[in-house]
Amino acid sequence: MPETLSHFIAGRHERGRTARLSDVYDPATGEVTARVALAEEEDVALAVAAARGAFPAWAETPPIRRARVLFRFLELMNVRRDDLARAITREHGKVFADAQGEVSRAIDVIEFACGIPQLLKGDYTDQVATGIDNWTFRQPLGVVAGVTPFNFPCMVPAWMFPIAIACGNTFVLKPSPIDPSPSLLMAELWREAGLPEGVFNVVQGDKIAVDALLAHPEVAAISFVGSTPIANAIYETGARHGKRVQALGGAKNHMVVLPDADLDQAVDALIGSAYGSAGERCMAISVAVLVGDVADRILPALAKRTLALRVGPGLEAGVEMGPIVTRAALERITGYIEEGIRAGARLVVDGRGHRVPGHEGGFWLGGTLFDHVTPDMRIYREEIFGPVLCCVRVPDFPSAVDLVNRHEYANGVACFTRDGGLAREFARRIQVGMVGINVPIPVPMAWHGFGGWKRSLFGDMHAYGEEGVRFYTRQKSVMQRWPDALSTGADFAMPLAR
Repeated sequence: MPETLSHFIAGRHERGRTARLSDVYDPATGEVTARVALAEEEDVALAVAAARGAFPAWAETPPIRRARVLFRFLELMNVRRDDLARAITREHGKVFADAQGEVSRAIDVIEFACGIPQLLKGDYTDQVATGIDNWTFRQPLGVVAGVTPFNFPCMVPAWMFPIAIACGNTFVLKPSPIDPSPSLLMAELWREAGLPEGVFNVVQGDKIAVDALLAHPEVAAISFVGSTPIANAIYETGARHGKRVQALGGAKNHMVVLPDADLDQAVDALIGSAYGSAGERCMAISVAVLVGDVADRILPALAKRTLALRVGPGLEAGVEMGPIVTRAALERITGYIEEGIRAGARLVVDGRGHRVPGHEGGFWLGGTLFDHVTPDMRIYREEIFGPVLCCVRVPDFPSAVDLVNRHEYANGVACFTRDGGLAREFARRIQVGMVGINVPIPVPMAWHGFGGWKRSLFGDMHAYGEEGVRFYTRQKSVMQRWPDALSTGADFAMPLAR
């Protein structure tokens, strides 16, 4: 029988009280490799209670001592990097090198969080008014939670919990039930690093667990990454329950290729960013905006490279793209391909029906390329979240900027050009949160922060970086005066700088 994966509460693996189980698949074979317990409200309550019980002592722990635990966790993450990557590939399907890169990006955020003693330094003003000093400092919120997606089961949780824990909060993670193993491995590494019981907890589950976290009065904040409809719902529900919410939603990332661009470089960028991780990235390029005569010059090379993609099991050497994560996702993506054909887009490369010898049960789809896509088509408007690249032709630079700015999603965008003036103009005029100039996937480094605009982000603060420190803390201002011989009795005015 497949192993049953459980929750991690108060430093221990807990099966919980549920009878509900969900299958975990190897998407390269289609076989069930494990089953995961799905939390009920009672299980969530146990995790929150453990986190609430651990909070007072952890919040009072000096930041430098919290940082030392993070340093030990960082060391263990580096030692177990490949174990984590293999677990990601087995349950998600992305190629091993890509999984290693995901773990490395997670480690970057942990390294940033190790600097928490400096990051929590406040401000001080001496003699802000006569005999009065004023200073500010930041304090943790309490119990905070993260709800994370299947596509980055290590990196996206690490956008949240290292900074939250470094700031003195306790954390409840609700990962995707599609690939639950990495969350449990990281929980074990926290325990090995010496993190006190209850500071980091994992509840496996589905909507029942999310709703319980949103409604629980002891949960002070929710961080979420996923689709826009769910991000919007979590933002509204969390706010209604008085929580701080950071909800990152969907994307439709464009890459604008100008006539002066290095086309070989642009082809490499489009192939890697559209088909890497089978397009299951919120920063994947899914629309190529081809300006002027670029389309006729670049499409033959794009088609050739798309047809030549090496698709297979992610742990095999030389594979460039793995399987789709689930059969349901495969069916949804192929439905979009059929919709694009019906709408009149030209299907240049059809990835449907791809077969991998010896892995006939896997969830396979080859790279798919459309030309003559127009803004009214669903395959342009909606997030497909698969290896489907849509090419849109526009006459000039202003048309390209206008096309991007009119889309409801504004997560990431790229522009390929040799013209520094146009690149500067693009970066300033484009209404998107993360911009790449000759960089197809402009994911900011750990100390800068991640977040889109418009319907790609609900909330006021981006993920990780100093924005993450602000999200997981609240500022307190103290004004102080000591009694002295200059006291003049009751003062009915606010302190003034005089």
